[in-house]
Amino acid sequence: MNDMTTNLATYSVVLTYSAMAVYVIAFIAFALDVAKRSGNVAAAAAGTADAPRASAAEQTVATVQGGTVVLEKVAQSSDGGTGRRSGTKFERVGMAMTILALVLHVGSDVLRGIAADRVPWGNMFEFSLTGTALIILIFLLVQLWQNLKFLGVFITGLTIILLGIATVNYWVPVVPLQPALQSYWLVIHVFVAIAGTGFFALGAGLAVSQLVQTYRQGRSSSGKLRFMETLPDADRLEVLTYRVILVGFVLWTFTLIAGAIWAERAWGRYWGWDTKEVWTFIIWVIYAGYIHARATRGWRGARSSWLALIGFAAVMFNFSVVNVFFKGLHSYSGL
Repeated sequence: MNDMTTNLATYSVVLTYSAMAVYVIAFIAFALDVAKRSGNVAAAAAGTADAPRASAAEQTVATVQGGTVVLEKVAQSSDGGTGRRSGTKFERVGMAMTILALVLHVGSDVLRGIAADRVPWGNMFEFSLTGTALIILIFLLVQLWQNLKFLGVFITGLTIILLGIATVNYWVPVVPLQPALQSYWLVIHVFVAIAGTGFFALGAGLAVSQLVQTYRQGRSSSGKLRFMETLPDADRLEVLTYRVILVGFVLWTFTLIAGAIWAERAWGRYWGWDTKEVWTFIIWVIYAGYIHARATRGWRGARSSWLALIGFAAVMFNFSVVNVFFKGLHSYSGL
């Protein structure tokens, strides 16, 4: 490994730690946003002078939906009408810091790839680096479809944990790929698997929100968890969970098929009951069961959300325990 490669790998690590630091700031901002939401709802419900004061440019509006108080900050246009809704300042800071952290994160990933002269997902550390970047990117892009900024605490927290584990336990120097990995299928198969994992992570966050919302709506007194009153109701969260996981399932199905084709090219067989192959199939079965049960058996609410979380737990088990402690044909690659 020459000096240029060593320097690029070092800069990559520096950017990784920098991204983690900014993600921590984003996490704190999202956590403060949750606290602010709770305080605003409590103040609006009580009708006290503690409610947020409205400026000429924006106004806090409290409405009742399904028996709960929903507090929204809306921008007012010059003609007195309301424009596009915006979040609290903490939410905006959290989103801005998340975008900044992603820029540093992607920079770290790119430098690692340049240093290795290949795609940066040839081992556990690189897979973690690229995977967490895609989780954040998917979280940001989904905002164009649906406002899911309330998942900021979950997504940034998960990213911090995964990056921390990767840098402490999985970091390795830049090394050439094993012969079996020197294939264009490395780009296709692994990238799609990472993207599917990103959607599963987002679905897990929505499933947790749905379970908490169901618990809160089922209690006669909702004095706690007031911030949940600013989120969609349990039924809407359950629908969003299903739609996000459905995208992840399509990507995971392609991952399973592409993995079989790659295995035939590398080892001369499509399926060999390798531990990694088995767990990839188990994950597919769990999410297939989730989609089937919801579509044909009428599973709604908490049951479907628990099954979604079981699927994500299997993904995390496959990523961590299977990769580290189970020996097999995929052990050398960290994939």
